[in-house]
Amino acid sequence: MSWTAIILLGLAALLLLWLVTVYNRMVALQQATSQAWSDVSVQLKQRHDLVPNLVETVKGYATHERGTLEAVVRARNAALTAQGPAAQAAAEGQLQGALRGLLALTESYPDLKANTNFLQLQAELADIENKIAAARRFFNNSVAEYNAATLQFPAVLLARNLGFSSRNFFELPEGEMAAVQAAPQVRF
Repeated sequence: MSWTAIILLGLAALLLLWLVTVYNRMVALQQATSQAWSDVSVQLKQRHDLVPNLVETVKGYATHERGTLEAVVRARNAALTAQGPAAQAAAEGQLQGALRGLLALTESYPDLKANTNFLQLQAELADIENKIAAARRFFNNSVAEYNAATLQFPAVLLARNLGFSSRNFFELPEGEMAAVQAAPQVRF
């Protein structure tokens, strides 16, 4: 074998090794992003499972607040059927707003505020909201890392051809973002 053939064979082997390394990194990042989305989905499911209990507890005290209760149920159903990060974020933003309205009812019903079942459900909801926020941050970080990897040289030369495309962040719609960023009002 000539030196030229050995050098070409070595270069081909290095190129193949580089392709395998880039591909494996992209697959690992894609899987990490998928797992992060699953973590968000688990937390959202826990919130969705908690909402009916919260609504039923409030129903007993606030029977004439049907509009608020129905808005929460509609928002929950929309959140359950939403697909993908963008649609899920929009639906979850609506659910979060409806839940805020439901929890605001407690100001009008002192017996409800003192109900231990309601207080426990409210504490569980606050805990789940914190877990959702953490899972969303982790997912968005994973998406940012994945998207950056698909756009960095030299992976950008291969990513699209191998089926790796950018993913969407889990972002709240503009109108919901302002409501979430507003400081909650505490009254005594």
